[in-house]
Amino acid sequence: MTKTTPRPLKIAVYLLLIAGSVFMVFPFIWMISTSLKTVGAIAQMPPQLIPNPINFDNYVTIWNKVNFGRYTLNSFFIVVLDMIGSLLSCSLVAFGLAMYKFKLKGPIYIVMLATLMVPGQVTMIPTYFIWKEFNALNSYYPLIVPSFLAGAFGIFLMHQYIKSLPKELYESAVIDGCSPPGIFFKIYLPLCKPALAALGVFTFMGAWNNTLGPLIYLQEKSLYTLPLGLLYLKSENVNQALMMAGAVITTLPVVLVYLFAQKQFVQGIASSGLKG
Repeated sequence: MTKTTPRPLKIAVYLLLIAGSVFMVFPFIWMISTSLKTVGAIAQMPPQLIPNPINFDNYVTIWNKVNFGRYTLNSFFIVVLDMIGSLLSCSLVAFGLAMYKFKLKGPIYIVMLATLMVPGQVTMIPTYFIWKEFNALNSYYPLIVPSFLAGAFGIFLMHQYIKSLPKELYESAVIDGCSPPGIFFKIYLPLCKPALAALGVFTFMGAWNNTLGPLIYLQEKSLYTLPLGLLYLKSENVNQALMMAGAVITTLPVVLVYLFAQKQFVQGIASSGLKG
């Protein structure tokens, strides 16, 4: 909207945006509200948005007795290693593709992008048998190792950002006698913070919310991640308050990461030229 936009139209647009925001946020608010209720309060009519009394026993029960504390540590362990592997490997490959000229560079880049069109369901079974041959089932290796092999989306995101940086930076560093690893780690990697933040948020959300991977490869309950913990709660037919407490624990880190990294995330997406 501009300064010449009629005031009634502005008010209507703002009211529509507020209504849309409330509509989007309400399920999360209701989830928190239900997680703080007793079993009897859940079935109370009319429903209470603000629990009375507020009951934190659901969180204590699910954290200790249902072992969600262990599931949370497992999820963080996988996510941290996935982020380290993805940020390092994708930025390194993108730097090589953006800065250096070599034979078959174009076809390699095109084939790499073409893998984005291959559904994960197509490679799921072959990948499972590969990890089975390595005796890596019921371990975190299938969930962590692929992040150190550079994913196509991360390479593309970092490649677009690195190409937008002045080529004179590289040429000046070479004249000063800086080695390629030094140029990458000392010059380009610090300048790629916005793109790294965007890739980090994508990697975090993908690894944190990953349900299918752990469901396929993990059998022992002690290795479960939070999404598997929620599936386990559903299979045990626990009450809705405990389910919502588990959902809050699972959802809250994603919300916090996005809120704190929102500025860098948007800047990184805009700078890399990606559009929704």
